[in-house]
Amino acid sequence: MNKYFATSTTLFETPCGYLLLGAESGRLCQCSWLRDLVPTSITNDVDGQLLNEACRQLQEYFAHERREFQLQLSMSGTLFQKSAWEAMLTIPYGQTISYAEEARRAGHPTALRAIGNANGRNPLAIIVPCHRVIASNGTIGGYSSGLDRKRFLLRLEGLASAE
Repeated sequence: MNKYFATSTTLFETPCGYLLLGAESGRLCQCSWLRDLVPTSITNDVDGQLLNEACRQLQEYFAHERREFQLQLSMSGTLFQKSAWEAMLTIPYGQTISYAEEARRAGHPTALRAIGNANGRNPLAIIVPCHRVIASNGTIGGYSSGLDRKRFLLRLEGLASAE
């Protein structure tokens, strides 16, 4: 069992690396970039259907055919982390906000560093769009899975701020 308590997992290949998708009780609980490939995928019937749907929606996203994900999610974290992740869910496709704006939306306007840390622990990359959060001065900011991936995702969504 991984830290997100997924009972079913699958790999999804993107143009910029592999994602490990995990589900538990009919809710997506993990979408994490992999540094190394893992051996095989494991699914049960209920969660397997959800993982197949998540893969389909991600495929549409990377093909410029989807702007919003419609998946049941399970976000395991502290109340603070969940408030940060919920704030990220309000950022529309093709738009960015600053860490300061995310902190304000999450109800913690002075907690910029903690917001950045929460973003780095986001268990649902792309689905919960932490790549859409940039620094207040307009620079790209950080990304726990590498700035090249963040730039790729921002460019995919048509954002010039990816430079």
